[in-house]
Amino acid sequence: MSFLVIVESPAKARTLNKILGKEFSVKASIGHIKDLPAKELGVDKDKDFKPKYVVIPGKEKVVRELKAASKKAEKVFLAPDPDREGEAIAYHIAYELGDNRKGGNSQKLYRVSFHEITERAVKEAMEHPGEIDANMVDAQQARRVLDRLVGYELSPLLWRKVRKGLSAGRVQSVAVRLVVEREREIEGFNQEEYWSVEGIFEGPSNQSFPARLHTLGGELVTERNAKTGGKKFLLKTAEDAQKAVESIKGLEYVLSGIEKKLRKRSPAPPFITSTLQQEAFQRLQFSAKKTMMLAQQLYEGIELGAEGPVGLITYMRTDSVNVAQEAQQWARKLVTGRFGEKYLPEKPPKYKSKASAQEAHEAIRPTYMERAPESVKSFLSKDQFRLYTLVWNRFLASQMAPAQLDQTAFTISSKSGNVAAVFKASGTVVRFDGFLVLYKDIAGEEEEGLLPVLEENDALKLLEFKPGQHFTQPPPRYTEASLVKTLEEKGIGRPSTYAAILSTIQDRKYVTKETGKFKPTDLGVLVNDLLVEKFPELMDVGFTARMEDELDQIEQGKMQWPQVIKDFYQPFSQDLETAMKTPGKVRPEDVMTEEKCEKCGLPMVKRWGRHGWFLACSGYPECRFTRPLEGDKLAVEQTTEVCEKCGAPMVLRTGRFGKFLACSGYPECKTTKPVSLGVKCPMDGGDVVERRSKKGRSFYSCSNYPNCKFISWYRPVNRACPSCGSPYLLEKKTKEGAVVFCPEKACGYKEENREEAAGE
Repeated sequence: MSFLVIVESPAKARTLNKILGKEFSVKASIGHIKDLPAKELGVDKDKDFKPKYVVIPGKEKVVRELKAASKKAEKVFLAPDPDREGEAIAYHIAYELGDNRKGGNSQKLYRVSFHEITERAVKEAMEHPGEIDANMVDAQQARRVLDRLVGYELSPLLWRKVRKGLSAGRVQSVAVRLVVEREREIEGFNQEEYWSVEGIFEGPSNQSFPARLHTLGGELVTERNAKTGGKKFLLKTAEDAQKAVESIKGLEYVLSGIEKKLRKRSPAPPFITSTLQQEAFQRLQFSAKKTMMLAQQLYEGIELGAEGPVGLITYMRTDSVNVAQEAQQWARKLVTGRFGEKYLPEKPPKYKSKASAQEAHEAIRPTYMERAPESVKSFLSKDQFRLYTLVWNRFLASQMAPAQLDQTAFTISSKSGNVAAVFKASGTVVRFDGFLVLYKDIAGEEEEGLLPVLEENDALKLLEFKPGQHFTQPPPRYTEASLVKTLEEKGIGRPSTYAAILSTIQDRKYVTKETGKFKPTDLGVLVNDLLVEKFPELMDVGFTARMEDELDQIEQGKMQWPQVIKDFYQPFSQDLETAMKTPGKVRPEDVMTEEKCEKCGLPMVKRWGRHGWFLACSGYPECRFTRPLEGDKLAVEQTTEVCEKCGAPMVLRTGRFGKFLACSGYPECKTTKPVSLGVKCPMDGGDVVERRSKKGRSFYSCSNYPNCKFISWYRPVNRACPSCGSPYLLEKKTKEGAVVFCPEKACGYKEENREEAAGE
């Protein structure tokens, strides 16, 4: 008797092979095997938006191998990941194996889902196989069709109105809008100066402590406006602060009030996809894409020496905080053994998922009690270990007792004088650390200083005043963590899309990162403004969230996907037709500068072109002199490289084919060279660099070309193959994320970072 199990990933296949034994053959589809065609719309708008799926170029061999293996098997178990994307992969595999009835399996085809890859969970799933969920397939298909319609039909508009090669997506365009609008809030922010006054007081015990001036003459020093969220300041200048100090100098003060509270701080729930991405960014400085790649590896299985591959965490694409009862029980045993009974709550805590969460899923947690991070550290990469430790500690802390905090607040009042003054001071003491012994909240409140032991009505001596200058601050730019949080809060996208959205808006040059924070590029602002003007509904945050809700309702069987697409497409196509008829290109107006043209002496203007801003002669077309905008950081950046010909420093410039290194001695020295990727050529040890073909396509070759003939269409990755030891791997970008694979065909090693598409 032989059985076939089909999964997406070779790493997952190796882990399942070990668990299932010799009766089972486990094959990998390497992600999707079918998709909409790349060079045509692939959606029949006249027949209820019926999609035309084709085998993905390059996957023909995989399909042939799966068909051959299925013919030899008594039963075939389709086991892609347990989400919409995985359900669609299972359906397409079933179709290619001869079962074209969505939701209806042949006698030998079964659907199984693994929320964790452990022996118990896998065998339990195999004993209770099910069918492909037709509603989940429809929901994923609706998203795919929506994104194809938007991406395929909006892109020609951008080519016509802005420049060729641009693209737009239904969800990622809204994410760009959030970044653009935040930048405009920052630019339009009016900074306001204000002052505070801190007094240093001393009690009968001669112990000093600080307190801040709260009210002066019955007026609040800082008053928050409940309606606008703004603040009103009593002390706006240094003179105001000095006058306040002078008016309350020499007064006698008394401790007029003491307020003590015992407050509990409960642990945060275990991770879901969005909180894992946020916390990994804040604590480990991992991008969302990197976090999901590492989490996928931990889920699918890590080689633990002679023991073979072991799945260390549960499925990492989830929005549910549910925890299996079995996992709660072993967590309680672990807490008791490591920290003692007092760190254990009476009952296992229950956390509430948001309404749209898939309750069948679990939160992200470790799969084995005995595999503490330190016990498997030697088998993990540095980053795998750091992420696994984060997941382990967060889960264990979520099952621990709350911390208990003593909060004390002092009110200090003046006893005499013409102007009444009130100061406030507060302090917090951790009475019982609880879960904080293991996992401190990085975004939690900061503990305040300890206040001295005093009695109400104690006389206090004022030692000195410390006026302080402050300025109101604009809202901060989005980081990866805060943008993911905002996307989740506003209902834009789902767990499997966040990392893809963040990658896409950067890859398309609509946003860039400055010191880890997102800032829109000029191109991003231009495209955003065009789309907001021409497609107000498509670009509306609320509308995008409603579309996500409708996709959820399709999955629940409450809506039919063709009707959802039809309701969306009719107004969208009308807006598109109107936009296409609008004449002219969209570009910012020229900005006059004080620079003079080197050829004719006329003023130079700052002009927008194919590759951003540049300086051009205002006498165009009679004078065609142009040059890069030196003030643009992308145009010139200092480097540590030295010119091989003249010894001058090299600078990083941006040309029509992207970035390159150029001699700072230009025009006397015209030496240029490509930018190294940090990977050594496997043929002669030179630097691998990115180049452009005559058709504008990127490729990678040795810096010693033409003496060295090494070339690759895929980006080399500076990491050895864990299977065969090849000194480098290759990365291939796909609509579903990125696939890293070994260049040695005989090896076949692949690792896939699959993310649901964020739009065409």
